[in-house]
Amino acid sequence: MFKLENRVKEYLQFLAQKGFNLGEDAVGFISFGQHYTGATDEIVNVAIEITLKAQKEFDGSFFISLLEMLKENQIQNRKQAYQFVEERNIMS
Repeated sequence: MFKLENRVKEYLQFLAQKGFNLGEDAVGFISFGQHYTGATDEIVNVAIEITLKAQKEFDGSFFISLLEMLKENQIQNRKQAYQFVEERNIMS
């Protein structure tokens, strides 16, 4: 089993304080996705945020696909990630 990085854990705790409690299955997808793609904590966190905004809930397959797209397109920060999803109409 993969371990979550500290900044990702902190972000999940922040979300829980805001009422977004993600279950163990979601945490498993997040952990797997980060290790599978080699994404930074910042990119993982923004992918979680975009997933929740686009899907209105956590969708593991959407999250993994988004992480893969961000990695393939060499997205390195939050601003680039939002520009990327806006250009592709990923969020309605």
